[in-house]
Amino acid sequence: MCGIVGLFLKDKSLEAELGNLLTDMLITMTDRGPDSAGIAIYGSETPGKVKYTVQSASPEADFAGLAEDLSKELASEVSVTVNSTHAVLHVDSQTAGGVRNALAAVRPNVRMMSRGETLEIYKEVGLPKDVASQFAISNMSGTHGIGHTRMATESAVTTMGAHPFNTGDDQCLVHNGSLSNHNSLRRKLRREGIHIETENDTEVGAAYLTWKMREGATLGEALESSLDDLDGFFTFVVGTKDGFGVVRDPIACKPAVMAETDQYVAFGSEYRALVNLPGIEHARVWEPEPATVYFWSHDSSPTTTEKAA
Repeated sequence: MCGIVGLFLKDKSLEAELGNLLTDMLITMTDRGPDSAGIAIYGSETPGKVKYTVQSASPEADFAGLAEDLSKELASEVSVTVNSTHAVLHVDSQTAGGVRNALAAVRPNVRMMSRGETLEIYKEVGLPKDVASQFAISNMSGTHGIGHTRMATESAVTTMGAHPFNTGDDQCLVHNGSLSNHNSLRRKLRREGIHIETENDTEVGAAYLTWKMREGATLGEALESSLDDLDGFFTFVVGTKDGFGVVRDPIACKPAVMAETDQYVAFGSEYRALVNLPGIEHARVWEPEPATVYFWSHDSSPTTTEKAA
């Protein structure tokens, strides 16, 4: 099962509504994945700063004094914005590379959810409506975002096992399906220096794309390569700082539907996730083709590439 939603805004006037629209889409997919949920929001950036979203099972203890302790450890000013069990660290870009080690030194029980100039990821165990309410997702603004409702089949129901997964700066992924070669690929990617936290196959898919892009591929090229290198069945929805991509494996047994208007591009595991979007009655609606990469960017025209199955 599992449910995926995604929304890429073309119309800036809708940016204040991004969180509200995504929340409605996510809750609609509850019966596809009621055990945990998460949303990635691509919002505002502060020049010269990197945002780290972190999570704690004991936020009152772990987040108290965190800004001061990290600032001392990094010898650079860090600010912290707490949101329930999550917090967003704002770190100078020149010292951002040391945050993981610094966090392990001062708060070893705090876990990292995401890193990026615009990306924030919020995810927890629980019904999608409860997770969205916990973090007040409906009040968040941004340019695009993706979300996931999980029905765990291959690993335990935990916060770290929830989607989305972030393995590269401003890059994240949600997944419906199952990868059969994730164990061997995980070992290879770790040897290549890609940080992987969990045993979840979806994180391996995200790490694979991070690795391909680190080697010089665009997101579209990395998604194309996944059709050759990843065994199993999958639907991926991927976010980057400027873009939004979708790919299904050559068999495409997992459900997916897309809609596009002059205002947005939307993805849902089922059409009912899209029915409350503005102007949906005038949208071009289609099922994404198997082995076909779809990608939209705020910096370029939409791209579609096909690969023979």
